[in-house]
Amino acid sequence: MTVVLLGHGRLGSAIAEGWRLTGAVSDPTILTRAVPPVCPVDTAALVIAVKPAAWREAVAPLLASLPTDAVVLSVMAGVRAADLSAALPRRAVARVMPTTAVAQAEGVAAIWSDDVSARTLAHALFDAVADTVDLDDESLIDAATAVAGSAPAFFYALAQALAAAGVEAGLTPDAAHRLTRGALRSAGSGAGTEATLDDLIARIASPGGTTRAGLDALRDADLGAAGRAAVQAAVARAKALAGDQPA
Repeated sequence: MTVVLLGHGRLGSAIAEGWRLTGAVSDPTILTRAVPPVCPVDTAALVIAVKPAAWREAVAPLLASLPTDAVVLSVMAGVRAADLSAALPRRAVARVMPTTAVAQAEGVAAIWSDDVSARTLAHALFDAVADTVDLDDESLIDAATAVAGSAPAFFYALAQALAAAGVEAGLTPDAAHRLTRGALRSAGSGAGTEATLDDLIARIASPGGTTRAGLDALRDADLGAAGRAAVQAAVARAKALAGDQPA
């Protein structure tokens, strides 16, 4: 199956790395500004991984060479399937929101399409590199982006704050950052199991212990409100990006 990847930035390159690592797509055709924008005649899938503000300009030159039976898969936030269909008519469309950990075949990806064949192809391309989650409605893509695609940065920001607090508590900056990064790795190993998040917390937080005291402090500082604010802001920005797209 010939797969064309349009765009090779952070996410596009991560997808290509994951495909090569797993063999899901051993030799994708990668199109960038430096490569003539032509799809091979046997192209089965076009994965669009360019910046949302530039996607129309990027796909326009491909219209003549992209087969009408090719599936269009977008990994762009805020670009609606209807707009993609209007720009690339007669092609089935799927939207996929993966994390950059697909490069290590450890990502997560939300998938939506109202076309069965497009959804099936999206799974064929991303199941090997991510834990794929099907969405029932395109409107849920923005929320999925916030709690998955954007959330690793939120976790890093919390880790950054904890490291800074460790320095204030007397640790050297090097020790605080190494310990915090190690804690992130430990949390990631737990997240890779089938345990619920409540169970993972309970495994660490003994009643009356230091972890429970810290969790109580996070609750009192309204960690829940911070989480809601982050998700709501990311969703609002995705909707704004969609609104920014010219008709």
